[in-house]
Amino acid sequence: MCGRYAITKDPARLAAEFDAVDGTDGAYEGPDHNVTPTRMVPIIVERMPADGGAARRTVRLVRWGLVPPWAKDPADGPPMINARAETITEKPAYRDAASRRRCLVPADGWYEWKPTAERKQPYFAAHEDERTLAMAAVFSVWWRPPSEPGAEPTPLVTAAVVTTDALGETADIHHRMPLVLPRHAWSDWLDPARSAVPELLAAPDEDLVARIRVRPVSPAVNNMRNNGPELMERIELLDSGAPPTLFDAP
Repeated sequence: MCGRYAITKDPARLAAEFDAVDGTDGAYEGPDHNVTPTRMVPIIVERMPADGGAARRTVRLVRWGLVPPWAKDPADGPPMINARAETITEKPAYRDAASRRRCLVPADGWYEWKPTAERKQPYFAAHEDERTLAMAAVFSVWWRPPSEPGAEPTPLVTAAVVTTDALGETADIHHRMPLVLPRHAWSDWLDPARSAVPELLAAPDEDLVARIRVRPVSPAVNNMRNNGPELMERIELLDSGAPPTLFDAP
């Protein structure tokens, strides 16, 4: 967890929701009902401008799956899509990012799978009123070496979602969940002047988690090629916990 999620709002709407400025330059290819690792995703970030002045909050696009600055190649190893809240300030891959490069990953909700006797059944976790969830995350910058003499290196910005112990309805599906932050915690998490936010890493906000509902959804989400609003819709389960098939129909 979290290995798939959905974000259906465009950058302009996200900018309005998060009191930010759209900095995606029209490059976002959403909506995305089945976000998979290495996809370009919107994040909310707050940085100090190079010419001084107050911190500026923007919506940016990054690749999901953090690449540490020292990596030889972004393709080495599986994508680092998650970082555990309990160890993020200690692990070399995330330590510096947790201190200096924190962001929010907006989501309609996330998918999780629960084993049944027949198969793993996917579920979708979302706020009860369908509001956007702000998943705590960290980002890193990897510099791609120039392809020819005299050329400049190019940056690759990547991110990982912070996870924590599951609470509420989500705990019945999986033992981990994204660290979702309530609105009043956004500024502290994003503040580039703060190097530590231990109180935010301690546990999810109980009031927010209590409003997250989990619903069974179609196994069609298992295929990363499928991407439509029907993936997020509730389905009916049999007593076994498996969705009905053609031969179960009356």
